[in-house]
Amino acid sequence: MRGSLTDRTPAAGRRRVRRAALSAASAALLLPLLGAAPSNSAEQSSVTRLQSAFASAAVEYDVPQSVLLGVSYLQSRWDGHGGAPSVSGGYGPMHLTDARTALAEAPHHSGGTEDARGDGSRAAPAREAGLPEESELPARLRTLTRAAELTGLPAEELRTDAAANVAGGAALLAAAQRDLGAPLSDDPADWYGAVARFSGADDNATATAYANDVFEVIRGGEQRTTDAGQRMTLTAEPGVSPATGQLSRAGLRTASADGTECPGTVGCEWIPAPYEEFGDGDYGNHDLADRPASQSVKYIVIHDTEATWDTTLKLVQDPTYVSWHYSLRSTDGHIAQHVKTKDVAWHAGNWYINAKSIGLEHEGFLASPDAWYTEAMYRTSARLVTYLATKYRIPLDRQHILGHDTVPGTTSGTIPGMHTDPGPYWDWQHYFTLLGRPFKPTADSRSGVVTIAPDFAKNRPAFTGCVQKGEPCAVHGSSAVRLHTQPDESAPLVQDIGLRPDGGASTIDVNDIGSRVSTGQQYAVAGREGDWTAIWYLGQKAWFRNPKAQPTAVSASGTVVTPRKGLTEIPVYGRAYPEAGAYPEGVPVQSVSPLPYKLLQGQRYVAGDKVPGEYFYSPTFDTAPHRVVVGKDKYFEIQFGHRVAYVRAADVLVLPAGA
Repeated sequence: MRGSLTDRTPAAGRRRVRRAALSAASAALLLPLLGAAPSNSAEQSSVTRLQSAFASAAVEYDVPQSVLLGVSYLQSRWDGHGGAPSVSGGYGPMHLTDARTALAEAPHHSGGTEDARGDGSRAAPAREAGLPEESELPARLRTLTRAAELTGLPAEELRTDAAANVAGGAALLAAAQRDLGAPLSDDPADWYGAVARFSGADDNATATAYANDVFEVIRGGEQRTTDAGQRMTLTAEPGVSPATGQLSRAGLRTASADGTECPGTVGCEWIPAPYEEFGDGDYGNHDLADRPASQSVKYIVIHDTEATWDTTLKLVQDPTYVSWHYSLRSTDGHIAQHVKTKDVAWHAGNWYINAKSIGLEHEGFLASPDAWYTEAMYRTSARLVTYLATKYRIPLDRQHILGHDTVPGTTSGTIPGMHTDPGPYWDWQHYFTLLGRPFKPTADSRSGVVTIAPDFAKNRPAFTGCVQKGEPCAVHGSSAVRLHTQPDESAPLVQDIGLRPDGGASTIDVNDIGSRVSTGQQYAVAGREGDWTAIWYLGQKAWFRNPKAQPTAVSASGTVVTPRKGLTEIPVYGRAYPEAGAYPEGVPVQSVSPLPYKLLQGQRYVAGDKVPGEYFYSPTFDTAPHRVVVGKDKYFEIQFGHRVAYVRAADVLVLPAGA
């Protein structure tokens, strides 16, 4: 792995490599015990090869192994992703970025055609997000090039060989330490500044948050098996107290957090979306409101940007475009807030959801082709969501923390154009574990409700269309579970008449959500047969494999709704709007349009909140005529298909899950 380096380095470098190889052999003896030893020494070596690579690189570049392991964990949780790039063009366990190869060529996915505002009272223009020129890419997206210079290793090897990638990360850390004028110390506490610089952040707050996370990992320790089957351990060092004062020498800017609504444990700055008027009464790109005084905030919507960070910021600052409340950067977890949470951003494609939600855009692409999100971004996002959920009393579950792909269409005609991000490769189980709400059984096996909860790494359904339509995507862990019409892998996929009114079959395209469920979603059980479980889904019985040896769902408690006695079917809605009599003079009555689906007698769906019909009227730049209309009709949110939906409370009975 490292031997080839000797042919590409100066004589002094070759001497150091030879010393490193000898030291690595002894360092391997110091590795912590990783469970029961395999009977075959070659087998043991194969599953600890990556751990040995960290030991070797730590010795070669004089970086404490705990620091190298901690940084890698925060970047990738030590996964290599088969050499595929992250959403920000990062490769390997150290997330060395090479935007020229990955990010700048990433295809645009999840590009629905809906008006992101989602309200016919004022149409919003559509615009495609572009990619920057190569020369515009910042240094944080080109760290692999620098690692190649420092190690003498070719870029291709740094991208595809895990050991080389780790060496590249170690070289970058050592270079950052030297740039700070600090010694290559054996004490991890002396590396705080270099860790902060490794993040790529250009501001103190984000670099501090990143370094604090790394040292939290070092103090607590971690152990896991990677996506390549490598057994990894970082032994806890609870006494490490880093020299945080080093950061003052890092030359980073101080980003003002004035005006932001963020927890103090993240780096956050205010980059406002413009509220401007531009000709013929048109305006953008959000609406002023007074939430929660005027109306409650019920949802947080998780998006991916489908654009680079710089392009994302340009778009949200365009008054003729749409908006969202926060953007999160992949490389380091930096947060930019654009719209006050009291105001309504145009992000979800459903005005009812927009009016009652906060939108978070995460830098990245749904699949490009095997895109993955950094641990740094997952962690800062989870901190932000926890903060917002506490502030607005939003429950931490999948009926309130929505993916953009679970936001319903408002009418039958809008369903095919709704977005599908963050997609099947967003790790909802890990995300909710960071939120402190991992998905675990909450009832016995006789329960009438299940929570979808596959093992992300082991759950690898086939997808197509990541690069070219119809072509297979790279194999990848996933939060998605596919649904069939019968308990048989060869049975047809369930159909979604909203997506395909002509009766066309569902596909395994990465953007086709018609026949799949996602981790954390809850459904009423419709039957069980061997290794298969059936749920009620879009008005039909849908089957998925759920073997005891590797379950894809766990039993759950809760309540369900079913049509009340005397009703053979009831309509399903994509928004909970008031009845006609609730609208005051001057506010046009909004149509309560049912979707093409039906909830049939005998079927059950998991119930969420019971809410009044509500509509935020705000079609003008002048806020004087704005009104929040609240009706007497009540609705239940339900998990109806992949997306949530609403049914009138008057149409249903509410029952315990096991009744």
